[in-house]
Amino acid sequence: MKVRAFLNRHLFGRIHSSTIVFNDAREDPRIDRVALDLRDSDRLMVITSAGCNVLDYLLAGVQHIDAVDINPYQNALLELKISGIKNLDYDAFFKIFGKGVHPHIRSIYMDGLRQDLSKSAREFWDRKFYLFSGLKNGGTFYFSGPCGILARMINAYIDHWTRLRPEVVEIFSCQDLASQEELYNRKIKDKFWGGFLRWLAGRDFTLALLGVPLMQRRQIEKSYPGGVSAFIQSRLSNVFTKIPLTDNYHWRIYLFGCYSTTCCPEYLKPDNFERLKKGLISRVDVHTCTVSEFLLQSGSPINKFVLLDHMDWLADDGNEELSREWQGIVNRSAPESRVIWRSGGMETDFVNKTQLHLGGKQLSVGDLLEYQTELANQLHPIDRVQTYASFHIADLKK
Repeated sequence: MKVRAFLNRHLFGRIHSSTIVFNDAREDPRIDRVALDLRDSDRLMVITSAGCNVLDYLLAGVQHIDAVDINPYQNALLELKISGIKNLDYDAFFKIFGKGVHPHIRSIYMDGLRQDLSKSAREFWDRKFYLFSGLKNGGTFYFSGPCGILARMINAYIDHWTRLRPEVVEIFSCQDLASQEELYNRKIKDKFWGGFLRWLAGRDFTLALLGVPLMQRRQIEKSYPGGVSAFIQSRLSNVFTKIPLTDNYHWRIYLFGCYSTTCCPEYLKPDNFERLKKGLISRVDVHTCTVSEFLLQSGSPINKFVLLDHMDWLADDGNEELSREWQGIVNRSAPESRVIWRSGGMETDFVNKTQLHLGGKQLSVGDLLEYQTELANQLHPIDRVQTYASFHIADLKK
């Protein structure tokens, strides 16, 4: 097990230190808006990921967002989107970030996008703007990077092994859940979940491409009967039978490599693009550092924290970094703050046990959190992504 853990961490580190890992968001901002109870006075700290949800929260009219990510390439992607909103018209912007390809990306990048990027983002995109050229990676940006590699593998499996492409197209056109469920169970389920795919779902290599570290895998295996493979099969079954696919852009991007004008993130819709361009986009700052490093800086108090699945990533670290992070959250939080996060496990008891200091006393994080369990239980089943086993909403008391 020690050898496997070493190899897993080495593979995961190599993948995650050299490129954009997440080229789309894996958290549903529709339920996040409800969970966070977003208001125009809110100041948010959000882990950047692909930046999609940062832009979505801006559209809720919040006062300010600090986007934080230790991976500079994830921040470079958000910076490119911000520059595109500032400098491009809607049609060009949608071709790049909706279709994932623009035939004139070189000139658009050099003449219209590059000047507004930070030095580090500029250095990255000077080398990587071709990702939007359509010449490599399956013809779209969304089939590039680790997640894109896996998406291309799954699409090849659909197209050439199971030959289910017509059924996949059909199910995304279903107008009601009953039709979706009937089509999935009658035509897709048995052919799709062959032995090869069940085997692939449980491989460390597959999970590394998906951005699932060993710590998160252990959270799943600890709490879900049948382990990772059964968990993934269950999640996908929910996606195709319990949640309407007509606007589920989170899964459309994996199975088609592009968005459509009717199935896309909010920031890719014409009216919302114009709202961002007219001023909302100025309300975000981008920071490349750890969450704890950002929170320990001086700055305005923050009252909403979006931690994605970051808690799982720190579950096996002896809780030192976890303690620093939560100490930073407590120190930087405004009155009546709220924190949301997701987990591959059914529970995140390790968060509650994390130690910190407040008012000269040592306390556990659980002493300071008032969980909104009923709200989380209402929202989690309708999350369009269905990647995680649990969703946590907690108000911070101090």
